Amino acid sequence: MEKFGKSQPVKRTEDIRFLTGEGRYVDDITPQNALFGAVYRAPVAHADITALNVDDAREADGVHMVLTANDLQDMGVILPMAASLLKKRDGSHGDRTVRPLLAQGRVRFVGEPVAMVFAETLQQAKDAVELIEFDYDELPVHMDLAAGGAPVHDIAPNNIAFDWALGHEDAFEAAFKGAAHQIDVEIEDNRIIVNSMEPRGCYAEVTEGRVHVALNGQGVWAPKDQLAKHLGMDVDDIRVTNPDTGGGFGMKAMMYPEYAICAAAARTLGRPVRWMSERTEAMLSDNAGRDLTSRVQMGFDADHKLVAYKVHSTANMGAYNSQFAQPIQTELFSKVLTGCYDVQAVFLHVEGVYTNTTQVDAYRGAGRPEAIYVLERAMDYAARAIGADPWELRRRNFIAPDAFPYATAGQVTYDVGDFGRVLGVAQNKCDLTGFADRRNKSQSAGKLRGMGLCYYIESILGDPSETSKVVFFEEGNRVRIYVGTQSNGQGHETVYAQFLSDQTGIAADKIDVIQGDSDLIATGGGTGGSRSVTVQNTATLATVEKMIAQFTPFLADKMGVSEESIMFDDEAFRADGSNESYTMIEVAELARTDGREDLLNIEARITLDARSFPNGAHIAEVEIDPETGVTQVDRYTVVDDFGNLINPMLVAGQVHGGVIQGLGQALTERVVYDDEGQLLTASFMDYAMPRADDSPMISFSTEAVPTATNPMGMKGCGEAGTVGALAAIANAVQDAVAPLGIEKVDMPFTPHRMWQMISKANRAGSFAAE
Repeated sequence: MEKFGKSQPVKRTEDIRFLTGEGRYVDDITPQNALFGAVYRAPVAHADITALNVDDAREADGVHMVLTANDLQDMGVILPMAASLLKKRDGSHGDRTVRPLLAQGRVRFVGEPVAMVFAETLQQAKDAVELIEFDYDELPVHMDLAAGGAPVHDIAPNNIAFDWALGHEDAFEAAFKGAAHQIDVEIEDNRIIVNSMEPRGCYAEVTEGRVHVALNGQGVWAPKDQLAKHLGMDVDDIRVTNPDTGGGFGMKAMMYPEYAICAAAARTLGRPVRWMSERTEAMLSDNAGRDLTSRVQMGFDADHKLVAYKVHSTANMGAYNSQFAQPIQTELFSKVLTGCYDVQAVFLHVEGVYTNTTQVDAYRGAGRPEAIYVLERAMDYAARAIGADPWELRRRNFIAPDAFPYATAGQVTYDVGDFGRVLGVAQNKCDLTGFADRRNKSQSAGKLRGMGLCYYIESILGDPSETSKVVFFEEGNRVRIYVGTQSNGQGHETVYAQFLSDQTGIAADKIDVIQGDSDLIATGGGTGGSRSVTVQNTATLATVEKMIAQFTPFLADKMGVSEESIMFDDEAFRADGSNESYTMIEVAELARTDGREDLLNIEARITLDARSFPNGAHIAEVEIDPETGVTQVDRYTVVDDFGNLINPMLVAGQVHGGVIQGLGQALTERVVYDDEGQLLTASFMDYAMPRADDSPMISFSTEAVPTATNPMGMKGCGEAGTVGALAAIANAVQDAVAPLGIEKVDMPFTPHRMWQMISKANRAGSFAAE
């Protein structure tokens, strides 16, 4: 491991900036003379627009521009937004329903942008929005996941966005029919609102004919390409930057209408414009997460070996296909469809359904938490149904260590794994043998206690290619590393500087990490799919190797020795038979003196041949008060296989954050619409985020099985906490209430829902006793 990093728990250097108010977020750096934008959003979920009068708004004090869909078209703006579409089961292409930047002819969800105002002050922009006259004929709304009903799009009369499948249904049916034990259960995965600490925002300006858009996203290159298409401009005439970004979680990875509208307004007005979402506006318009229901069928033989597995999911797309939505509950779901279990008679069938709600897209894990939640809830349900120990049932079905590389039924190949070993460590860490005593103590206090296990596996996704560039500067002997990912809270500035320092001997405090500027960095894959550190540091490693290769002949000439005699030991260049040594900084100084500028700018690009598959065990213990329904996560243990680590402290932070996001979905977060499509949970008064007193102390440790898919043996960690948390907590709740005769529970386990469930079970028990 020494070759590839010191694996030291270095504290995040950027935190000093953030905690002292020195962060530079998009709202902090907007040009001072920028106009303020405000959006008029649809007040109804489904309606034909009969009139849209913005004349009074245009005449209001301070207003410089009001834009509707027709205005954008007149300006030459292309309205339809990008969306990834799947092929249907019959091989035909999916229906290309159109999502315009601004509603055109019809609105399809409450909060859909209809018009945008730009004024001297934010208050003037908001006042002008109030003057917009919006007349409409309401249409029937479609709110549930059933096919049919009122059509959201005319070209999708049954509201089916896609019908997709993977695997062999006949093989599953044959294996399921012959199984000694058959399991059939429906599992819900509730919709959530992402609620990043910093809401979405942007500003746009025009400089020397080029459009610059600064936005708080997860990468600059995809927005740059899409802005060029919307604006009908050459891509080289667009610049996109990401300043500090206060949380993304997948929700900020894609394009949103406001970015293109602001760019069009700035180009036309010749003046900068700015827009920041407010919290309720974000809850109405940010892409939501999850929201699917799955029917799971499992077949086990007489020895409790899983022989057949089928999932039929119905996934809510919302009113439109968002940028990545269709592949998430299909292709990405399928990457970990069978988890860590050895089963080949498998079939996955997914239908996407349009509803008159906000569109659904990526949320931390994007398809993999959904797949593992379904699988691990079903495994737990199966253990109870067939009378097996849930730990032993998993062990019995794990892929054996000597079976790797293992080709899964989901059409991916796991390279390495030792799941039984990791689970054994987790069993000791969580004190499984002491659980019975803890449960008895809870019972003595009138509480219900349960333990839940989830063994997850993750598939690291996203762009497998990345570039790293290192530039030496004379001033202060500083070094810059230019990266193609985008930090939105993960600590990239620390880990990238640390890694480059480990490989070169350059002091980390002399290294500046540059990210999020399409003019400075030609290409990049952005942040998503837990790819950042693995792919970016592999690119850095290639850059360092190239640096050494270029510095060696230069130094050989300077020192009067052969190239073969020079070596670099991660701190300095040395030569056999010479007392001279040169650090990287010293070599750069020599090169600068000799006019060798080509040696001061080194760049390399890599492409990983395969993904890595982090995995591990999450064990949650919950205590439930039957009198109030309050569920408290009392103990939480995580043992992960992330391969080799660069900075264990940052890894632990990522796991902690992921677990708490999973806890939020499991215990507190629930999106509720009424029958007319009005969002009832549109503020923090009604939508409950997890708080400090909901959060347990988390025991975290790692048991490394290094991967061979990258030179460092690393496996991504950013989303793993959420992937494991959902089922661990849900299974613990199920374990706690099972003695009451409650056979199945669904998230979120809010106090009211739990109180109702427990009260109903207690009444049923009383009647049975009578």
